[in-house]
Amino acid sequence: MAWSAGAYGVTALRVARRGRGAPRRPGEERLTFVVGAPRSGTTFTAGSLAAQPGWVDLGEVPLLKAAIPQLVDRDPATQSADVRRIIQRVRTLGLARGLRGVEQTPETAFILGSALGAFPQAHAVHVMRDGRDVVCSLLERGWFRSDRDGVDDARRAYGAHPRFWVEPERADEFVRVSEARRAAWAWRRYVGAVRAVPERVVELRYESLVTDPEVEAARIAAALAGDTGALAAAFERAHDTSLGRWRRDLTADQVHDVEAEAGELLAELGYP
Repeated sequence: MAWSAGAYGVTALRVARRGRGAPRRPGEERLTFVVGAPRSGTTFTAGSLAAQPGWVDLGEVPLLKAAIPQLVDRDPATQSADVRRIIQRVRTLGLARGLRGVEQTPETAFILGSALGAFPQAHAVHVMRDGRDVVCSLLERGWFRSDRDGVDDARRAYGAHPRFWVEPERADEFVRVSEARRAAWAWRRYVGAVRAVPERVVELRYESLVTDPEVEAARIAAALAGDTGALAAAFERAHDTSLGRWRRDLTADQVHDVEAEAGELLAELGYP
């Protein structure tokens, strides 16, 4: 209980600071959920969306992140009710009820249909990135490393143990495979979860965001009724140094492991 209260307080304070002075619209319900595999550019995208007038970045809401592993096994109505309760509390405490909130917890991918059901005027932006580049970034973080200690901001442990998104029949395998394959496994599962939600989801390729920010800003702003100029200015701050990094950073064995786990999806999405 103490952690929950503290997490709400810290999140609300951060939201209040980010939303200070922004123009408000009474009864604003047009939230945006930014989803995708971790290290796909979701944080950058959420911050860019929040650069538009009247928007605010809610960040990764720790209480939502902590709840999702249990919510995935609940019925959609319960999922929607809990998502709305958590996010509305953050918006209220953060004095952001009149702003267009951007929530960026990657795990929301696994209950995305219910999250959108909680806010019928909301949309989701699915940030998709070459899974091999995602693996490079995850390896740097070491979140799936077998000897990694510590916990994330939702108090979930790092390490090689199976997460809630690992297929139950493959849980033992997850522990035995390489760290690179575990990272590719995560990418495949997160991307697949979002792609299973057919409505109110706008896809944004991270590679296109970096190489053609004005075109992508116009497309995303049109889909979300946003501000093209403000979004384009924010997108232009992206750097291209991480595109295709897997070609120089992954070993031949790591590439093999990634393709063994996620090669079919990589090919389907057009990542050669």
